[in-house]
Amino acid sequence: MIKWNLKERPVTMFTGQWANVPLEVLAKQMADIGYDGLELGCWGDHLDVNKGATDKTYCENQIQILKRNDLELYAISHHLAGQLVCDLNNDERSNQFAPEDCANDPEKKRQWAIETMKNAARTAKNLGVKVVNGFTGSSIWHLVYSFPPVTPVMIDKGFMDFADLWNPILDVFDECGVKFALEVHPTEIAYDILTAERALEAIGHREAFGFNFDPSHLLWQQIDPVKFIRKFSDRIYHVHMKDVALQLDGETGILSSHLNFGQSGRGWDFRSVGRGHVNFEEIIRALNDIGYLGPLSVEWEDAGMDRYHGARESCENVNKLDFKPSGQIFDEAFSN
Repeated sequence: MIKWNLKERPVTMFTGQWANVPLEVLAKQMADIGYDGLELGCWGDHLDVNKGATDKTYCENQIQILKRNDLELYAISHHLAGQLVCDLNNDERSNQFAPEDCANDPEKKRQWAIETMKNAARTAKNLGVKVVNGFTGSSIWHLVYSFPPVTPVMIDKGFMDFADLWNPILDVFDECGVKFALEVHPTEIAYDILTAERALEAIGHREAFGFNFDPSHLLWQQIDPVKFIRKFSDRIYHVHMKDVALQLDGETGILSSHLNFGQSGRGWDFRSVGRGHVNFEEIIRALNDIGYLGPLSVEWEDAGMDRYHGARESCENVNKLDFKPSGQIFDEAFSN
């Protein structure tokens, strides 16, 4: 279990959805709202892991931006690059995730992604950070519905590909004393409880690989997020606080009908913390039970709300939702 030496269960903001705001500006804004720290996304000017892997002065400069605003750094996230490691990379959607000279070249994207994920571990070490969050991609996500018919061999190969590509990356994480936390999510090798179990099996349950728990991606699939916490109690390396609203009315569906986030007719949509259907109280109780002391990091994605309003409201709500476990059963006080 990861244990932080700073504030237990700090409330942080994941900067991935704020990449268009310079870090100097964003750090002040989030500090003014009341956040304890930031989870730096590795895009925009927030963090360059290819630079940070070898330049400790650069890493110190990024940390000082946070320090000047009384913010701490507990984790970094390299989701977009991680996606390219196992993804088929066979269309233009992922061109924006890699340098321009990788565009429309699936293997060039993949090799760049592998190296930059290794650099994420090296940068985390130079920053003094113990967790890198991200995606893995998946070569078999497109087979999620078994038609045309999908054979067990095809699925087996997908998990073997994942292990073959990620084990060398995880070797570098081990060398750096850093953990990788997969955000269990559609389009990744693990998107629910059973595939998360299988992903762990594929890499021999090595300690470097765990999970960035995000309840929103589970709930819309009809999976109980609390069961995920209890199933993987020793693998919850980081937590995202994000809500989701189920809008299934007999006409809408969980596959979302090719509608973008925020569009009317979707069967589900992300919401600001406290405005959806995630039972955060039970999640906090489960996190208490497993002894999780790391960040509660807001990943703000609500297409129907101003993001600064959402950032402020989410910070307040997470602080209200969190509570420490009891040191005794309430009626034990009678005997004293």
